[in-house]
Amino acid sequence: TISNINVIDRPDNCAMVELLGVNLTHIKDLDETRFNWVVMVDSQPSHNALFEKFAVDLVIDHHPDTCSKVPFQDIRPKYGATASMMTEYLKAAKIKPATKLATALILGIKTDTSDFEQQTIIEDIRAFQFIFRHANKHLIRKIEQSELRADYLKYFKKALENKKMHKGKVFLFLGPVVNPDVCVILADFFLKVITVKWSIVAGIHQKKLIIIFRNDGLRKSAGKVAEQGFAGLGSAGGHKSMACA
Repeated sequence: TISNINVIDRPDNCAMVELLGVNLTHIKDLDETRFNWVVMVDSQPSHNALFEKFAVDLVIDHHPDTCSKVPFQDIRPKYGATASMMTEYLKAAKIKPATKLATALILGIKTDTSDFEQQTIIEDIRAFQFIFRHANKHLIRKIEQSELRADYLKYFKKALENKKMHKGKVFLFLGPVVNPDVCVILADFFLKVITVKWSIVAGIHQKKLIIIFRNDGLRKSAGKVAEQGFAGLGSAGGHKSMACA
């Protein structure tokens, strides 16, 4: 059983789930007593309160280590993508991946490394080279081009009207948003402006303040800024050029 904690409605993720036939069960619909093993991938038990009801047996992740009580852990913070780690498992076990699985892993590597522009090590590149030969390039292109939902366009209008710009930084508060991904999309959008070095976008979703941090990777770590400013109020952190609180 593959389970997710968030509602998946970001267009590229929806396209991936549909086109690759990923069968998902939301965590709230799981009966935790039915399973002998719980494996957490690309996350850790402390990352979300919804994980508290599960006794996690195994964690495979590339985020910094925060879980000391899990029996088996493979946590590699230097890796750009957990999908690279999963690819290494397949390769070590001499398993030829199905086309859809290979396509999903390619998308995972490309997304987490921002097409190798963000944190990347040679192992990520080698994993990409190995898995790419098994993937469907046309599916990759179709999924990656599915960036926007029509109802997201109104937020661009609001963003352009309400943004604050100061010394290479863009600040934006959107108010209520239909999905936190709106904040992510707009934070990435403003970073494309040549003079913008930092992009900080906030919105409210399900009574929670969501803040997305992006920078050009040349300055102070976005992850440290998020953690120092907001870890005392809720979950916060990330990587050098991308973070959230």
